[in-house]
Amino acid sequence: MKNNALILTIIGGITLIGNWISFKVSPIDSILGMIILIIIALVGVWLSKIIPIKVESPTVIWVSVLALLLTSPIFPGHEVISQFTDKINFMALTTPVLTYAGLSVGKDINTFKKLGIRIVIVSLLVYTGTFLLASIFAEIVLRLNGTI
Repeated sequence: MKNNALILTIIGGITLIGNWISFKVSPIDSILGMIILIIIALVGVWLSKIIPIKVESPTVIWVSVLALLLTSPIFPGHEVISQFTDKINFMALTTPVLTYAGLSVGKDINTFKKLGIRIVIVSLLVYTGTFLLASIFAEIVLRLNGTI
């Protein structure tokens, strides 16, 4: 758990710098939002270790579910959480995460080479399907809410 906290803190620091440079949001203004995101991620990691569910990426599932619950209208403090985390731009957050993912793929480059073009095709299909379904879902929810 200490390693996870250290890695998330480093990624959070890089995100704050990227958010400041690219989107002109002061780290002072966005640090509480980053702390909230780090705590949600750490609780999600902890939940994935104590709840025995056999799925491919239990940590991602628990972090996502926890974040969804904490920012949904059913949670009493969702407005405060959203207010602080809104100051962190999504693109600033993805840069260090994608860098970390790229480094992890780089260490298994021989395995990646063996998969060849198949992995590229499967990845493109998965990403396209995920994007389309998320877009359709967002469209439906936004129309039901009267936002669009």
